[in-house]
Amino acid sequence: MNLIDQKFLELKEQNKTALIPFLTMGDPDVETSVEIIKELQAAGADIIELGVPYSDPLADGPVIQRASLRALQHNINIHSCLEIASKARQEEVSLPFILFTYYNPVLQFGLESFFEKLRENEISGVIIPDLPIEEDEQVRQLSERYGIHLVPLVAPTSNDRITKISKKAAGFVYCVSSLGVTGVRSSFYDGIDDFISLVKQSTDLPVAVGFGISTNEQFNTFSKICDGVVVGSAIVRKIEEQLPLLQSQDTKAKGLLQIREFVAQLKE
Repeated sequence: MNLIDQKFLELKEQNKTALIPFLTMGDPDVETSVEIIKELQAAGADIIELGVPYSDPLADGPVIQRASLRALQHNINIHSCLEIASKARQEEVSLPFILFTYYNPVLQFGLESFFEKLRENEISGVIIPDLPIEEDEQVRQLSERYGIHLVPLVAPTSNDRITKISKKAAGFVYCVSSLGVTGVRSSFYDGIDDFISLVKQSTDLPVAVGFGISTNEQFNTFSKICDGVVVGSAIVRKIEEQLPLLQSQDTKAKGLLQIREFVAQLKE
C-alpha cells in the first residue's frame, strides 16, 4: 500500500487530521534540510511536502520564492531533493514524502526516469501545479505504473472542473483555501466551507486544504472539515527567521528546536 494511503487510513481510525508541512529543499543547505525533516517528524507531522526550488513559480508566494532563491544559489535541483529524501530515510524518517515541483524540471529530467527515481528514493506522491488535468495523461499513466500518487490542486475558481479533477485524483485532493499564491493569511476565501463540501462530494479520497494556514487556531478550524491541513509559508518563514542560528554549528540545535516547537504548536 502507498504510504500516503496508509497514513490517512491510520489517522481516520484515530479520528485525527493529517498535518502536512511544506519545506523548500536545500534551504539553507542539504544537510540542514535533512535535520529539519527529522524535527518535523518529531514534532508530529504526518506527511511532508518536499518543495523543489524553482526560478519561475506559478503558485509560490514571496516567502517560498525567497527560500527557492536561496536554495538555487547553492545549485539545488531535483537530484539534490531526492538526495535529501534518501538521507532522511537513512536517518529513520518514516513519514510519506510528496515531491512538489513544476513540469519543466520533470520534463528535462525525463518522465520515466523521474518516476523511477521517485520510487527508488521512497517518494509516495508528486504535485505538479502547472500541469493541467487535460494534459497529464502521460504523467498519470507513469505515476500509476510506478505506484506514485499524482496529487492534484483544486481551487475555488476551478468551477465545473472540480468534479473532473477530483475524480482523477490519487492519494488525496489538495484544496486551495484562497485565491492567489501561497502566503500567510488571516482570512480565507468566503465560500471555503461550501467549496470543500463540493470537493468531498466529488471523491472518496481524503481532502486536504492548504495555502495561507499558519496558526493553531486555523489548523483546528480546518481540521473539522478536512482530512489534512498543509502548512507551508509559515514554516518556511520560521526557517528563514532561524537562518542565523542554523548556519552555525554552535547554534544550529537551538534553531532546529525553534522550528520543532513551532510545528508542534500547530497541532496541539
